[in-house]
Amino acid sequence: MSLSLVDHFSYQTRVAVHVNNRDALKRLFAAMMIMTVCWLFGDQRAAVFWSAVIVCSELLGRIVNRRVSLTGPPLPFGICLAIWAVNWLTLWPMLVPAVVLAGHGSDALLVASLLWVFGIHVHISNSYAALPFFNWSLMIPAFAMTAIMFWQAYTAPPIASTLLEWCAATAMLLVYAGNTLQTMSAQKDTLVKLAEARKDADKRLSELEFLTRHDHLTGLMNRRAFEEAATALLPRRSNRDRNQLGYFLIDLDGFKPINDSYSHKAGDAVLVTVAERLTKFVGNSGVVARLGGDEFATAISGVRNAVQALRLANEIATLIKQPIIVDHKRLEVGASVGVALTTSTQDSLAGIASGADQAMYKAKGDPGQVAFVYDRDSFPVRASLDDRVTILRAMQKQNIAPYYQPKINLDTGFIEGFEALSRWRHPTRGLLLPGKFLPYINELGLQTDFLMRTTGLVLQQIEDWLEQGFDPGEVSVNLPEVTLATLSGRAAVMDLIEKFPRARAKLTFEVTEDVFIARSGNLIQESIAAFRQAGIRISLDDFGTGFASFKHLRELEFDELKLDTGFVRGLGHDKAAEVLVAGFLGIGKGLGVKVIAEGVETETQRTLLREMGCSVCQGFYYSPAMPSKEARNALWRQHTLGVPFTNTQKSAEGSGDAA
Repeated sequence: MSLSLVDHFSYQTRVAVHVNNRDALKRLFAAMMIMTVCWLFGDQRAAVFWSAVIVCSELLGRIVNRRVSLTGPPLPFGICLAIWAVNWLTLWPMLVPAVVLAGHGSDALLVASLLWVFGIHVHISNSYAALPFFNWSLMIPAFAMTAIMFWQAYTAPPIASTLLEWCAATAMLLVYAGNTLQTMSAQKDTLVKLAEARKDADKRLSELEFLTRHDHLTGLMNRRAFEEAATALLPRRSNRDRNQLGYFLIDLDGFKPINDSYSHKAGDAVLVTVAERLTKFVGNSGVVARLGGDEFATAISGVRNAVQALRLANEIATLIKQPIIVDHKRLEVGASVGVALTTSTQDSLAGIASGADQAMYKAKGDPGQVAFVYDRDSFPVRASLDDRVTILRAMQKQNIAPYYQPKINLDTGFIEGFEALSRWRHPTRGLLLPGKFLPYINELGLQTDFLMRTTGLVLQQIEDWLEQGFDPGEVSVNLPEVTLATLSGRAAVMDLIEKFPRARAKLTFEVTEDVFIARSGNLIQESIAAFRQAGIRISLDDFGTGFASFKHLRELEFDELKLDTGFVRGLGHDKAAEVLVAGFLGIGKGLGVKVIAEGVETETQRTLLREMGCSVCQGFYYSPAMPSKEARNALWRQHTLGVPFTNTQKSAEGSGDAA
């Protein structure tokens, strides 16, 4: 890191203030002497006026300078500018006597004025030699006044010099000589003070750099500094047995109750103690960091194998678990430790950090073990940044797009609507169902992007069908909890549906029962009410899976119930399933909402549902989800030929997909 121009200006200003304060009496004495000379040779009014101006300017400078020291943080730019302006303006009245004396026409007084103005030149150059900005900016008025002085002397009528005038000139010469010697001597002091100011600046710069790379509480490296240091420890040569780097991710267990019960002061003391223990344990074999909150990390070189790594992790957990005494109280915290090892010189720090993170979470979920070592073969593959790029590109190119599973009226056989279910037309893996890519979307935090793109495509498709004269009925899209539970998610969806006024009346949002008890129940209910008010139908999906209660059914506003596939699958061979389905159909009828059976795959299921009073179903008995073109053809046959929907594509896909 380097000092900016503003910082340089700040530290030069500090030294300039020191010089001004140091030389204040000398300046006043010299000014009074030259004003006395002006008085003696007939310029009494000018002498009085400019004496008053000089005294006032010195007082103003004293007021501005009095609170500025050589050390401390950089001065605000405005204060620096004010101090410089006072110095610059104060110099002008000090130069005026030279012009006044040069205008007399006397050679002796001209010599006195020359000595005076050159003395000021020497004073500026010597006092501010190490302060370039002040030196050159103050020389400008000095040079300007010198030019005016010569012009004044040139235009004044010449007169003979008296003995008294030559005595004044001689006195000025002696004062000039003495002032020059004193100024040159003081230059050493200026350089010393400038060195002190620079030293203070360097110290503060080092402190600032330390703060940007270290945790302010424990003094350990922060995440950025740790990643740089740990990257430097990665093995550069192939030596899997002797030169592996172990990445240990440590999360404290039981730390929050200490904060809540004994105050943040006690919590801070625990964190500091843990940091000290880790630092001592690692020593010179690695680096330690506090990543944030109660999470620490260490990278240790020379870990031979997974057995040694697990032993070290258990030792770390045991070390942290030792009691910590704070204000005569015995406090204890545990630790969950995840470890990942490099396996080749191609491993990146981000890769082993991800592995350690998975191992740490496994340790937190296992009450019998405090540490785990990451093993690629036994841990699930995590989504990477490359996966994020691939998924985003697939959404942009509409390779991830909605397919449409028809909802069929059991009495007429006609399509009453569709459920939009996403499919990924993967270039190498073929057609992927949601279960193959939705977990990655959720893990990578792409739920909002996925929902907005999918819903936008569905709304556009509905409007296209309506434009072609085909009514698709009620088309449903699955709405995730994160959208319902956040104001921003709700607003984004509202903005989207406003762009498709014709399609809005055909749109249904499917939500699962569990969202109402998972979190933010009140906000979710508000979101559902807002969508219904905007003309969107709400369908309660997976009904009967056990999450909802009759209390929720009384409180919620919805238009449709969808029987879970698990109940439909039992029809024809499970009496309990038949009783439950009949009961759910009765609930729907009593509430005045439509009931749709999902996962219908056999003629027996279709027949029993119709006999029980279910009017609409969907499932593989009729059709899996189909591309938009095939759905359009089915609508064409229905609207143009009046032909009920028939199953033309048996598929191996499973039912109950989630978009």
